[in-house]
Amino acid sequence: MSKNMYDAVIVGGGPAGLTAAIYLARAYYRVLVIEKEKFGGQITLTAEVVNYPGIEHISGAKLGEQMRKQAQNFGAEFLLATVNSIDMDGDIKKVHTSKGDIECFGVILATGASPRMIGFEGEAKFKGHGVAYCATCDGEFFKGKEVFVVGGGFAAAEESVFLTKYAKHVTILIREPDFTCAKTTAQHAYDNEKITVLTHTEVVKVEGGDVLERIVYKNNQTGKEEVFEDKDGFGVFVFAGYEPATSIVKDFGILDERGHVITDASKKTAIEGLYAAGDVCIKPLRQVVTTVGDAGIAATELEKYIAAMEKKTGIKPIVPIRQSGAGKGSLPKEEVKEEGLFSSDMLAQLNTVFGKMEKNILLKVYVKDDDVSKELLSYMNELGKLTDKISVKEVHDETKAPVVEIYKDGEYSGLAFHGVPGGHEFTSFILGIYNVSGPGQGLSDDIREKILKIKDKVSFKILVSLSCTMCPDLVVAVQRIASLNKNIDAQVYDINHFGDLREKYHVMSVPCMVINEDKVLFGKKNIEEVLDYINK
Repeated sequence: MSKNMYDAVIVGGGPAGLTAAIYLARAYYRVLVIEKEKFGGQITLTAEVVNYPGIEHISGAKLGEQMRKQAQNFGAEFLLATVNSIDMDGDIKKVHTSKGDIECFGVILATGASPRMIGFEGEAKFKGHGVAYCATCDGEFFKGKEVFVVGGGFAAAEESVFLTKYAKHVTILIREPDFTCAKTTAQHAYDNEKITVLTHTEVVKVEGGDVLERIVYKNNQTGKEEVFEDKDGFGVFVFAGYEPATSIVKDFGILDERGHVITDASKKTAIEGLYAAGDVCIKPLRQVVTTVGDAGIAATELEKYIAAMEKKTGIKPIVPIRQSGAGKGSLPKEEVKEEGLFSSDMLAQLNTVFGKMEKNILLKVYVKDDDVSKELLSYMNELGKLTDKISVKEVHDETKAPVVEIYKDGEYSGLAFHGVPGGHEFTSFILGIYNVSGPGQGLSDDIREKILKIKDKVSFKILVSLSCTMCPDLVVAVQRIASLNKNIDAQVYDINHFGDLREKYHVMSVPCMVINEDKVLFGKKNIEEVLDYINK
């Protein structure tokens, strides 16, 4: 039996996929969750979750991580990869990924959805230069500015209130007679003195130069148009629903006219062994609480199918040993105890990485007499104390500081972070060290070959915010490429400390990727997408 044989493969690592993994792994089935970007899914972009039963208040990122850890404790396995296609013929199904083929008895499609573009004139042109889709990631770029929110659902109402933390004023444009979300959610927007709500209103177009300077919107009842202009720029946040990520099953005959998966009440599709859960399904309410309900149903129904297949084929995949204490209902005290800058949970993860490192690493820290440099040096010194595989060298340099560069065998690796790699960039920085030291994150043979074939010098500037949940994926992708090819230079900047770069590239959204100073791109990207841009 192949070591890549699983009882179930779950495509998608958001709340639906992680919930299904919890149920199946808890039932002692071998489960693999495949995610192409970030475990936790869209919920990680939500600053506050206050309507999840039993939890009064939690960030979306923390809720997603708790789900992942719970699934892992029960024995679920995880793979960061792109699923290219699935073959549902026969008793043994095949999932073809960017990191090889996986065999299984059943598949749960939990790929979720991505923000939907409306298509008004100028939307695509000004994406990243004033048009945005993530308030958590990009809200801070509009401090003291006017902001328009397009949409009338839960996201539009909730994120509008969130945006008032930064914006001078928020105008919500709703094409319907009123919000389509719960009245209590909408009322928070109506009651906020910094928010104006315009119903029966649609965007006609947005215009500008390097940044967004003009928006035209109209009343769809009277046809009357209104214009807002600001030469210094303003923001338009679009919350118009999500496009289901169902391209891998588009030829299966199981999608409705909008691309959602058609299932029965048990979340089973018309394809034997294929189930669906979460935002890919047809449903009236798209919230995390309905998503986990879908996933619980799909998983328990798939259990029955798996049991029948195991009996029919005589194949029983080997289930990993689950972590001690899984399902006990409480965490050991040491899980939450703080140890200086790093919690014991972080220390456990760091020690795992340190144990795999092949080569010693030098962190060269360039400092000057300012608070950011002092914080950076302190951070790196604390990190260096944790392992003898990392040493730290302080260099006083007024022109370069504050920056930390990663060296191996006395040579600069091409990886550097300008600012302090905290927040969401801490993990990406550690992965950068691991990738330089070796062996690094796993890659398919074809991806590795593409990286090694790059002969021309390519310079990357990656502009991030430490609060951005979409930035680390791009950072890790570019750094992984740089760690394998000396022709690639990967400079990561915390844009909050480098306003000159924000102005130079007219950045109003992160992540922002600048290639060779002349190509400016916005949005999260995986390693394959980055390689495509290099080779264009």
